Parts: sequence; C-alpha cells; structure tokens
Amino acid sequence: MTTDMNDDTRDTLMAAARKAAAGAYAPYSNFHVGAALLLADGTLVTGANVENASYGLSLCAETVAIAGILATGDRPQLQALAVTGGAPGAAGQGPQVTPCGRCRQIINEIAQLGGTDPVVWCDGAEGVLETRLSELLPYAFGPANLG
Repeated sequence: MTTDMNDDTRDTLMAAARKAAAGAYAPYSNFHVGAALLLADGTLVTGANVENASYGLSLCAETVAIAGILATGDRPQLQALAVTGGAPGAAGQGPQVTPCGRCRQIINEIAQLGGTDPVVWCDGAEGVLETRLSELLPYAFGPANLG
C-alpha cells in the first residue's frame, strides 16, 4: 500500500520505536516492544511494554504511548504509528510485530476521536509492513457506534 507519508517519516518513527523497545520492562517474556506515534501537529510520542508479575496487568507499548497522549487532556489527530519488538537488544530482527487485538481497539478509539485512519508500520527482519488501522481492524467498534 502507498500513503502520503514518506520514507523519512517511516524511518524516524521506526528508529523511535526501536529506541523505546530498548527501555521495555519485560522480565517475564523477554520480548521488548516499542511504539512511536506521530500526531498531526508533529509531536512524536513513544511507549514501551511494561510487564507485571500478575501478567494480566501488563501494559502494551501502544497503550503506554496513548495513555501519555491522553493524559495531556488533548484529543489529537493520530497520523501514523510504528511498532517493533523482539528479544532484548534485537527489536525488529525477528518476525514482523503488529499491534495485538486489544491495542488495535485502543488505537481505533483515539483515531476515531481525531477522525483519522493512521498509517501503521510494523517492523521485522523481512522489512516493514505498511498498512492502515482500518485494514488491521476492519468493521471496528468505536465512539461513533454509540450515537
């Protein structure tokens, strides 16, 4: 798929996601995930996964980044996001990492609030998969469905 985003934007977001993954707290899975989100105003926000001994309380990188955005009180327009993951120090060197189902729903929420269908770049050893959120989560349920 092609988008109006350029390679420099993709590369910047992928580098930020890889840097974020290096800061992940993942002592149980040893799978470090990083996410980088680009807002319409040019703001770049990152997040890394944060695991917890009770597993279910763990936070995904995308969720951490979105929580940081929403904590400001803004309802920004999400333009693009990049996700990477893998063994400590080896993010992007294995299979492509896509947002999990829960994260797709959370990303959809902020995208619908801003009226966007963001580009999603998913990093892996075979290259970067480029898609749109609507392709990752077709027929999404969100704020618009609640009337």
